[in-house]
Amino acid sequence: MPSIGHAGISGFDALWGATAAQHRQVVRWVGLIGAAASLAACAQSSVVTRHTAFAPPSTRQAAFERARETHVSVVRRQVTPSEHHVAMATPAKGGGVASFYTEGSSTASGEKYDPTELTAAHPSLPFGTKLRVTNTATGKSVTVRVNDRGPYVPGRVVDVSYSAAQALGMVHSGTANVKLDVVQ
Repeated sequence: MPSIGHAGISGFDALWGATAAQHRQVVRWVGLIGAAASLAACAQSSVVTRHTAFAPPSTRQAAFERARETHVSVVRRQVTPSEHHVAMATPAKGGGVASFYTEGSSTASGEKYDPTELTAAHPSLPFGTKLRVTNTATGKSVTVRVNDRGPYVPGRVVDVSYSAAQALGMVHSGTANVKLDVVQ
């Protein structure tokens, strides 16, 4: 057994007199203990863990919608009946900017999106409505069937399928000024 004179603060003295390899070993152990403590802290249950990627999608969506709803402000505007009828007629008659889309698995009507069909997305017209879209720059027109909702970009009035965009001559530019007429 070492005498008290040789014992000192043995751990502290041993560290100062240690070799570089022993210092590395101590640093490794400290790092390992720190990593273990971090993982242990992450593994504890909390309110946040219910909203992680491991929760079912409906739970995540509901949590997202609850968070979003808390920060929503609503501004209402009184619309007279005559303004309402004009506003409802504007998307069907008139025009604006059209764009096209090429991807998507299903539409808002439940159909599978097919880029070879002459279809369109419109924000308010009933599904199945036939709509004549005329490119005002070229005069080319195509009749499409509304089967989706959109566009969701401000200033756009209709999204057409890729084949309808080809018929209108707007594939290269991506957008075009169009005139809309309800056919049926």
